[in-house]
Amino acid sequence: MESVETFLAYAIRLEQEAAERFGQLADAMEACGNREVGKLFRRLADYSRLHLADARTRSGYRDVPEMTPDEFVWPDVESPETAAIWAADPFVGREQALEIALEAERAGYNYYKTILETTNDPEIRVLAKEFVEEERGHVAELEKWIAAHRAGKPLPVDR
Repeated sequence: MESVETFLAYAIRLEQEAAERFGQLADAMEACGNREVGKLFRRLADYSRLHLADARTRSGYRDVPEMTPDEFVWPDVESPETAAIWAADPFVGREQALEIALEAERAGYNYYKTILETTNDPEIRVLAKEFVEEERGHVAELEKWIAAHRAGKPLPVDR
């Protein structure tokens, strides 16, 4: 990571793509009548939009570079927190949806953790640590949701 501005550009893009994918998955589930999973993905899209707004706020006065999608270099084909597209299968169950979301959040966590562990820039380090903690919270929350689902308890999305 070259600069704090580049870090923020990546963070903004990561959250934007996560929000878009969860939104697409919610739309697909709702269109095929899988409302339970659609509602779950919609909630996750909303959470990603909140994190996107936070990343944009953190960029504040900075001159964050405008990058085209092909200029981003991710560890995999898509940005780390982009949920698997196969989750648009109309027969995806709630537990599978939760596992897909958990996998995406873990990938986001690992992405920021790698930056934290490899950067020499103290300002990027501070921001990366904050993002690691935020993603760690998302992973923990989804793990709680999975445990509640397996125990037959309602999830926050059910309320």
